[in-house]
Amino acid sequence: MRADVELIGVTKRYGAAVAVDGISLAIPPASYCCLLGPSGCGKTSTLRMIAGHESISDGDILLAGRNVTNLPPAARGTAMMFQSYALFPHLTALENIAFGLRMRGMGKAERLARAAEFLRLVQLEKMADRLPTQLSGGQQQRVALARALITSPKVLLLDEPLSALDPFLRTQMREELKRLQRELGITFIHVTHGQEEAMALSDIAVVMDQGRIAQAAPPREIFEKPASAFVARFIGGHNVLELPQGRFAVRTDRTRLAPAPAGGGPHLSGHVTAVEYQGSAVRVVVQARDGQTAEALLPDSLFHASPVAPGEAATLGWEAQEAHPLPRDAA
Repeated sequence: MRADVELIGVTKRYGAAVAVDGISLAIPPASYCCLLGPSGCGKTSTLRMIAGHESISDGDILLAGRNVTNLPPAARGTAMMFQSYALFPHLTALENIAFGLRMRGMGKAERLARAAEFLRLVQLEKMADRLPTQLSGGQQQRVALARALITSPKVLLLDEPLSALDPFLRTQMREELKRLQRELGITFIHVTHGQEEAMALSDIAVVMDQGRIAQAAPPREIFEKPASAFVARFIGGHNVLELPQGRFAVRTDRTRLAPAPAGGGPHLSGHVTAVEYQGSAVRVVVQARDGQTAEALLPDSLFHASPVAPGEAATLGWEAQEAHPLPRDAA
Protein backbone atom coordinates (compact mmCIF):
# COMPACT_ATOMS: atom_id res chain seq x y z
CA MET A 1 0.00 0.00 0.00
CA ARG A 2 1.41 3.38 -1.01
CA ALA A 3 2.13 5.76 1.84
CA ASP A 4 0.29 9.09 2.07
CA VAL A 5 3.52 10.74 3.20
CA GLU A 6 7.04 9.37 2.75
CA LEU A 7 10.28 10.94 3.95
CA ILE A 8 13.44 9.55 2.38
CA GLY A 9 16.73 10.45 4.05
CA VAL A 10 15.46 13.93 4.93
CA THR A 11 18.04 16.27 6.48
CA LYS A 12 17.78 19.90 7.59
CA ARG A 13 20.86 21.95 8.40
CA TYR A 14 21.00 25.47 9.77
CA GLY A 15 24.60 26.38 9.04
CA ALA A 16 26.74 23.86 10.92
CA ALA A 17 23.83 22.72 13.11
CA VAL A 18 21.88 19.64 12.03
CA ALA A 19 18.22 19.93 13.07
CA VAL A 20 16.99 16.82 11.25
CA ASP A 21 19.47 14.06 10.53
CA GLY A 22 18.65 11.79 7.57
CA ILE A 23 15.26 10.54 8.71
CA SER A 24 13.11 8.11 6.71
CA LEU A 25 9.46 7.51 7.48
CA ALA A 26 6.39 6.13 5.69
CA ILE A 27 2.96 7.21 6.98
CA PRO A 28 0.10 4.93 5.80
CA PRO A 29 -3.02 6.38 4.14
CA ALA A 30 -5.65 8.06 6.33
CA SER A 31 -3.47 7.83 9.46
CA TYR A 32 -3.21 10.06 12.50
CA CYS A 33 0.53 10.52 13.02
CA CYS A 34 2.04 12.36 15.99
CA LEU A 35 5.62 13.64 15.97
CA LEU A 36 6.81 14.05 19.53
CA GLY A 37 9.99 14.60 21.46
CA PRO A 38 11.76 17.16 23.65
CA SER A 39 12.40 20.73 22.54
CA GLY A 40 15.00 20.87 19.79
CA CYS A 41 14.49 17.27 18.65
CA GLY A 42 13.57 18.28 15.06
CA LYS A 43 9.82 17.59 15.08
CA THR A 44 8.71 21.11 14.07
CA SER A 45 11.42 21.39 11.40
CA THR A 46 10.18 18.09 9.98
CA LEU A 47 6.58 19.34 9.86
CA ARG A 48 7.62 22.59 8.21
CA MET A 49 9.63 20.72 5.56
CA ILE A 50 6.57 18.59 4.75
CA ALA A 51 4.54 21.79 4.43
CA GLY A 52 7.15 23.47 2.24
CA HIS A 53 7.78 26.27 4.74
CA GLU A 54 11.38 25.08 5.23
CA SER A 55 13.77 24.03 2.49
CA ILE A 56 15.28 20.53 2.63
CA SER A 57 19.06 20.22 2.83
CA ASP A 58 19.08 16.59 1.63
CA GLY A 59 16.55 13.89 0.85
CA ASP A 60 13.06 13.76 -0.63
CA ILE A 61 9.46 14.15 0.47
CA LEU A 62 6.71 12.25 -1.35
CA LEU A 63 2.99 12.90 -0.90
CA ALA A 64 0.75 10.15 -2.34
CA GLY A 65 3.74 8.97 -4.37
CA ARG A 66 4.47 12.41 -5.88
CA ASN A 67 7.82 14.04 -5.15
CA VAL A 68 7.02 17.47 -3.70
CA THR A 69 10.50 18.30 -2.40
CA ASN A 70 10.90 21.40 -4.55
CA LEU A 71 7.24 22.46 -4.81
CA PRO A 72 5.87 25.58 -3.06
CA PRO A 73 3.39 25.01 -0.19
CA ALA A 74 0.32 25.83 -2.28
CA ALA A 75 1.16 23.13 -4.84
CA ARG A 76 1.63 20.28 -2.36
CA GLY A 77 -1.94 19.43 -1.41
CA THR A 78 -1.32 20.09 2.28
CA ALA A 79 -2.84 22.55 4.73
CA MET A 80 -1.29 23.73 7.97
CA MET A 81 -2.92 24.74 11.22
CA PHE A 82 -0.61 26.94 13.24
CA GLN A 83 -0.26 27.07 17.02
CA SER A 84 -1.38 30.73 17.07
CA TYR A 85 -4.53 30.03 14.94
CA ALA A 86 -3.75 33.25 12.95
CA LEU A 87 -7.39 34.24 12.48
CA PHE A 88 -8.17 37.58 10.81
CA PRO A 89 -9.55 39.80 13.60
CA HIS A 90 -11.80 41.84 11.30
CA LEU A 91 -13.50 38.83 9.69
CA THR A 92 -16.33 36.77 11.20
CA ALA A 93 -15.93 33.07 11.89
CA LEU A 94 -17.73 32.29 8.63
CA GLU A 95 -15.57 34.72 6.62
CA ASN A 96 -12.35 33.38 8.20
CA ILE A 97 -13.25 29.86 7.14
CA ALA A 98 -14.16 31.00 3.61
CA PHE A 99 -10.95 33.01 3.15
CA GLY A 100 -8.95 30.24 1.45
CA LEU A 101 -11.70 29.74 -1.12
CA ARG A 102 -11.81 33.49 -1.70
CA MET A 103 -8.09 33.40 -2.54
CA ARG A 104 -8.83 30.65 -5.06
CA GLY A 105 -11.36 32.86 -6.80
CA MET A 106 -14.55 31.09 -5.74
CA GLY A 107 -17.68 33.25 -5.87
CA LYS A 108 -18.96 34.80 -2.64
CA ALA A 109 -22.25 32.90 -2.37
CA GLU A 110 -20.63 29.55 -3.11
CA ARG A 111 -17.70 30.01 -0.72
CA LEU A 112 -19.93 31.20 2.14
CA ALA A 113 -22.26 28.24 1.63
CA ARG A 114 -19.26 25.92 1.70
CA ALA A 115 -17.91 27.65 4.81
CA ALA A 116 -21.28 27.14 6.53
CA GLU A 117 -20.93 23.39 5.89
CA PHE A 118 -17.57 23.39 7.64
CA LEU A 119 -18.94 25.43 10.54
CA ARG A 120 -21.46 22.61 11.02
CA LEU A 121 -18.66 20.05 10.74
CA VAL A 122 -16.88 21.64 13.73
CA GLN A 123 -20.22 22.26 15.52
CA LEU A 124 -20.05 26.08 15.47
CA GLU A 125 -22.95 26.97 13.18
CA LYS A 126 -24.40 29.33 15.79
CA MET A 127 -21.14 31.33 15.90
CA ALA A 128 -21.03 32.24 12.19
CA ASP A 129 -21.27 36.01 12.70
CA ARG A 130 -18.92 36.34 15.65
CA LEU A 131 -15.48 37.94 15.41
CA PRO A 132 -12.47 36.04 16.81
CA THR A 133 -12.42 38.23 19.95
CA GLN A 134 -15.98 37.07 20.69
CA LEU A 135 -14.95 33.39 20.61
CA SER A 136 -13.32 31.27 23.30
CA GLY A 137 -9.91 29.71 22.71
CA GLY A 138 -11.48 26.37 21.87
CA GLN A 139 -13.93 28.00 19.44
CA GLN A 140 -11.13 29.93 17.75
CA GLN A 141 -9.27 26.69 17.31
CA ARG A 142 -12.27 25.05 15.66
CA VAL A 143 -12.55 27.96 13.23
CA ALA A 144 -8.85 27.63 12.37
CA LEU A 145 -9.33 23.89 11.89
CA ALA A 146 -12.32 24.39 9.57
CA ARG A 147 -10.37 27.02 7.60
CA ALA A 148 -7.55 24.53 7.05
CA LEU A 149 -9.89 21.70 6.07
CA ILE A 150 -12.10 23.66 3.64
CA THR A 151 -9.39 23.59 0.96
CA SER A 152 -9.69 19.75 0.86
CA PRO A 153 -6.05 18.96 1.66
CA LYS A 154 -4.67 15.45 1.21
CA VAL A 155 -2.67 15.94 4.41
CA LEU A 156 -3.42 18.25 7.35
CA LEU A 157 -0.40 19.46 9.34
CA LEU A 158 -0.92 20.62 12.93
CA ASP A 159 1.77 22.47 14.89
CA GLU A 160 1.11 21.94 18.63
CA PRO A 161 -2.58 22.86 18.16
CA LEU A 162 -3.66 22.10 21.74
CA SER A 163 -0.87 23.74 23.72
CA ALA A 164 -2.76 26.98 24.42
CA LEU A 165 -5.87 25.26 25.80
CA ASP A 166 -6.67 24.41 29.41
CA PRO A 167 -6.67 20.68 30.34
CA PHE A 168 -10.46 20.24 30.04
CA LEU A 169 -10.63 21.89 26.60
CA ARG A 170 -7.54 19.98 25.50
CA THR A 171 -9.31 16.68 26.16
CA GLN A 172 -12.41 17.87 24.29
CA MET A 173 -10.37 18.98 21.29
CA ARG A 174 -8.45 15.70 21.21
CA GLU A 175 -11.75 13.91 20.75
CA GLU A 176 -12.81 16.44 18.10
CA LEU A 177 -9.58 16.10 16.11
CA LYS A 178 -9.79 12.31 16.11
CA ARG A 179 -13.46 12.40 15.09
CA LEU A 180 -12.75 14.73 12.16
CA GLN A 181 -9.75 12.72 11.01
CA ARG A 182 -11.82 9.53 10.92
CA GLU A 183 -14.83 11.17 9.24
CA LEU A 184 -12.74 12.90 6.56
CA GLY A 185 -10.39 9.96 5.99
CA ILE A 186 -7.29 12.08 5.44
CA THR A 187 -3.87 11.93 7.07
CA PHE A 188 -3.18 14.24 10.01
CA ILE A 189 0.41 14.93 11.08
CA HIS A 190 0.42 16.51 14.52
CA VAL A 191 3.46 17.89 16.36
CA THR A 192 3.28 17.71 20.13
CA HIS A 193 5.53 17.54 23.16
CA GLY A 194 2.74 15.87 25.15
CA GLN A 195 3.09 12.12 25.58
CA GLU A 196 -0.52 11.67 26.70
CA GLU A 197 -1.74 13.63 23.68
CA ALA A 198 0.25 11.45 21.28
CA MET A 199 -0.90 8.23 22.96
CA ALA A 200 -4.56 9.31 22.80
CA LEU A 201 -4.57 10.49 19.18
CA SER A 202 -2.08 8.65 17.05
CA ASP A 203 -2.27 5.56 14.88
CA ILE A 204 1.49 5.92 14.53
CA ALA A 205 3.65 7.83 17.01
CA VAL A 206 7.12 9.03 15.99
CA VAL A 207 9.44 9.72 18.91
CA MET A 208 12.34 11.97 17.89
CA ASP A 209 15.63 12.71 19.65
CA GLN A 210 18.44 14.98 18.45
CA GLY A 211 17.13 15.12 14.88
CA ARG A 212 16.65 11.37 14.51
CA ILE A 213 13.75 8.96 14.87
CA ALA A 214 14.18 7.01 18.08
CA GLN A 215 11.07 4.87 17.44
CA ALA A 216 8.08 4.94 15.08
CA ALA A 217 5.24 2.55 15.85
CA PRO A 218 1.64 2.36 17.07
CA PRO A 219 1.43 3.96 20.52
CA ARG A 220 0.68 0.73 22.36
CA GLU A 221 3.78 -0.88 20.88
CA ILE A 222 5.92 2.07 21.96
CA PHE A 223 4.50 1.91 25.48
CA GLU A 224 4.78 -1.87 25.76
CA LYS A 225 8.14 -2.21 24.01
CA PRO A 226 10.17 1.02 24.06
CA ALA A 227 13.15 0.74 21.71
CA SER A 228 15.59 2.47 24.05
CA ALA A 229 16.06 3.94 27.50
CA PHE A 230 15.45 7.39 25.99
CA VAL A 231 12.04 6.34 24.62
CA ALA A 232 11.04 4.64 27.88
CA ARG A 233 11.96 7.73 29.91
CA PHE A 234 10.42 10.23 27.49
CA ILE A 235 7.11 8.38 27.10
CA GLY A 236 6.91 8.08 30.88
CA GLY A 237 5.26 5.45 33.02
CA HIS A 238 8.43 3.31 33.05
CA ASN A 239 11.31 2.57 35.36
CA VAL A 240 14.64 2.23 33.56
CA LEU A 241 16.97 0.13 35.67
CA GLU A 242 20.47 -1.32 35.51
CA LEU A 243 20.63 -4.63 37.36
CA PRO A 244 22.98 -7.61 37.09
CA GLN A 245 20.51 -9.13 34.61
CA GLY A 246 20.98 -6.11 32.28
CA ARG A 247 19.24 -2.87 31.46
CA PHE A 248 15.49 -3.00 31.18
CA ALA A 249 12.25 -1.03 31.47
CA VAL A 250 9.34 -2.02 33.66
CA ARG A 251 6.06 -0.14 33.75
CA THR A 252 5.31 1.76 36.93
CA ASP A 253 1.75 0.40 36.99
CA ARG A 254 3.16 -3.15 36.95
CA THR A 255 5.46 -2.42 39.90
CA ARG A 256 4.31 -3.15 43.45
CA LEU A 257 5.41 -2.58 47.02
CA ALA A 258 6.43 -5.99 48.30
CA PRO A 259 8.58 -7.79 50.86
CA ALA A 260 12.06 -8.59 49.50
CA PRO A 261 11.50 -11.80 47.50
CA ALA A 262 12.97 -14.84 49.32
CA GLY A 263 13.94 -16.43 46.03
CA GLY A 264 15.70 -13.32 44.74
CA GLY A 265 12.98 -12.38 42.25
CA PRO A 266 13.21 -9.03 40.44
CA HIS A 267 13.10 -6.20 42.94
CA LEU A 268 14.71 -2.94 44.06
CA SER A 269 15.18 -2.29 47.77
CA GLY A 270 15.89 1.06 49.38
CA HIS A 271 14.01 3.83 51.12
CA VAL A 272 10.94 5.84 50.15
CA THR A 273 11.78 9.33 48.88
CA ALA A 274 8.32 10.48 47.78
CA VAL A 275 4.65 9.58 48.10
CA GLU A 276 2.28 11.45 45.79
CA TYR A 277 -1.49 11.09 45.95
CA GLN A 278 -3.04 11.30 42.45
CA GLY A 279 -6.68 10.50 43.16
CA SER A 280 -7.29 7.02 41.79
CA ALA A 281 -3.61 6.10 42.26
CA VAL A 282 -0.67 6.81 44.55
CA ARG A 283 2.87 7.26 43.23
CA VAL A 284 5.61 5.87 45.45
CA VAL A 285 9.29 6.53 44.68
CA VAL A 286 12.04 4.34 46.14
CA GLN A 287 15.79 5.03 45.99
CA ALA A 288 18.31 2.20 46.27
CA ARG A 289 21.75 2.42 47.88
CA ASP A 290 23.42 2.69 44.47
CA GLY A 291 21.39 5.84 43.72
CA GLN A 292 18.95 4.27 41.26
CA THR A 293 15.32 5.22 41.72
CA ALA A 294 12.15 3.42 40.73
CA GLU A 295 8.52 4.15 41.26
CA ALA A 296 5.26 2.29 41.58
CA LEU A 297 1.86 3.64 40.55
CA LEU A 298 -0.44 1.88 42.98
CA PRO A 299 -4.23 1.77 43.05
CA ASP A 300 -5.43 4.04 45.86
CA SER A 301 -7.07 1.19 47.80
CA LEU A 302 -3.98 -1.03 47.54
CA PHE A 303 -1.67 1.68 48.85
CA HIS A 304 -3.88 2.61 51.78
CA ALA A 305 -4.25 -1.03 52.80
CA SER A 306 -0.53 -0.96 53.67
CA PRO A 307 0.79 2.61 53.38
CA VAL A 308 4.41 3.75 53.52
CA ALA A 309 5.90 7.18 54.21
CA PRO A 310 9.04 9.00 53.05
CA GLY A 311 12.15 7.77 54.89
CA GLU A 312 10.84 4.26 55.46
CA ALA A 313 12.56 1.16 54.08
CA ALA A 314 10.69 -0.35 51.14
CA THR A 315 11.07 -2.84 48.31
CA LEU A 316 9.54 -2.58 44.86
CA GLY A 317 8.95 -5.84 43.00
CA TRP A 318 7.56 -6.97 39.67
CA GLU A 319 6.97 -10.12 37.69
CA ALA A 320 9.96 -11.19 35.57
CA GLN A 321 7.88 -11.13 32.37
CA GLU A 322 7.07 -7.45 32.94
CA ALA A 323 10.72 -6.42 32.39
CA HIS A 324 11.39 -5.27 28.82
CA PRO A 325 15.11 -5.56 27.85
CA LEU A 326 16.80 -2.40 26.54
CA PRO A 327 20.01 -2.07 24.56
CA ARG A 328 22.93 -1.04 26.75
CA ASP A 329 24.18 1.52 24.22
CA ALA A 330 20.91 3.50 24.32
CA ALA A 331 21.35 6.05 27.08
